[in-house]
Amino acid sequence: MEQTKKYIEKFLLQNNIPITSNKETLFNDFASNEDMISTVKIIQENQKKMLDKWRLKNRIDDILQQVIMLPNATVNKVYEAKIEFIKLNWNDVIFSEFEGLEEIGLQYDNNEDLIFGTPTASGDIKVKFLFRVDGEKEDSVLNEKTITLIINPDPKSLWKNKESDITDPHWKEDDVAVSGSFLDKKIVVASKRGRSHANVGSFRDDDFAYKNYEKNGWSVVAVSDGAGSATLSRKGAQLACELVVSYFEENFLSDKLEDFDEVIAAHYQESTAETTKKISHFVYKQLSAAAYHVHKELEKLATQTETVLKDYHATLIFALVKKYDFGYTVLTFGVGDCPIGLLSKDMSEINLMNWLDVGEFGGGTRFITMKDIFQNEKFTTRFGFKLVEDFSYLMLMTDGIYDPKFVVEANLEKIEKWKEFVDDLKGNNEDKLSVDFETSEEGIEEQLSEWMDFWNPGNHDDRTLAIIY
Repeated sequence: MEQTKKYIEKFLLQNNIPITSNKETLFNDFASNEDMISTVKIIQENQKKMLDKWRLKNRIDDILQQVIMLPNATVNKVYEAKIEFIKLNWNDVIFSEFEGLEEIGLQYDNNEDLIFGTPTASGDIKVKFLFRVDGEKEDSVLNEKTITLIINPDPKSLWKNKESDITDPHWKEDDVAVSGSFLDKKIVVASKRGRSHANVGSFRDDDFAYKNYEKNGWSVVAVSDGAGSATLSRKGAQLACELVVSYFEENFLSDKLEDFDEVIAAHYQESTAETTKKISHFVYKQLSAAAYHVHKELEKLATQTETVLKDYHATLIFALVKKYDFGYTVLTFGVGDCPIGLLSKDMSEINLMNWLDVGEFGGGTRFITMKDIFQNEKFTTRFGFKLVEDFSYLMLMTDGIYDPKFVVEANLEKIEKWKEFVDDLKGNNEDKLSVDFETSEEGIEEQLSEWMDFWNPGNHDDRTLAIIY
């Protein structure tokens, strides 16, 4: 009864009717009347009902007015977006669903609060978020909130793929991929024309070559990147690789290698200043002769065809490898911005077998066609040597791979970046494309070629990757 009296008294005061002392007895009789008690109760219940309805209405409006930003999607790219109900302060949403997702290749998992799928259409897509909040009846009409999902077009679809001119005297295939044996290991190589070239129908400038020399037990692999600004660089790159292979086939003869084999065996038993000096001398003499041979042959070609040597500008990296009873000897040479990486057997160490001619602002790339590289004091540092019991991967790549996957030169010396790269090759990438190094005998070259079609904004150059594993 006291609550009833307080309510009525407050109500009368709001209407400027105070309860004076001489009216207290009258007021007490009035407030204690069963009819008044019932009336106040009904009023309070209706007030509560009205308040609850307003709070519910207001809460729904808050959700309708709240700005929601879904992550952008891309056509043909797997998409997932979690609706974070707690972060959105939507704890009171007791039911939710989306309309309009299925027609663009997406679905909504109500249990996981997840939008997922592979978008099939681009644009600013309006989807309906239907929901019910705590307090609404189970059969009530669902509230409807429109949310915009921006789906970008597949960037690959914006690039043309024009065939190169097959009648050109220096034409070569746009995409090449091969696999085979390399000593007692395997090799897979793919060279793919970049999108920037495919878009205008120009040629693949990258090239590669490899060979096993059965007579002396050595094998060689060479990779070259023709300069995009040089009109005949595709031919320069092709010849550079072929000339490396042919040079060692003709000049790396068994009778010249016996002494070196003895030095390597002695070096394995005990690395001394003497064995190190002999190895360095051998590597420099043999590999510099091969590199200079490539330069001279390209120079001769330019003279014979009345062209300019710089039109054949191309980088060049190559590795000579031999298997001994106690391990592998790896000899390398490099000019340009293409790295050679040797990964230890347990993937705990990376040996970068060459330094890159990257230069300040990317303007320092050098080419095998430049005579000054042979006269420069840094020429002796272009050679690499490593004797290892075993290795997991020996990789040679052009900047079409290095730039998007390693970004900066410093990352090439970080083992964690190489581990990420290997994981990427094995399928840890947005496209879920993988190269099966464990079981694939046939078809691994197609796997690598398909993997190399990855998308990376701003990186549309030719891509060549040679992997010995």
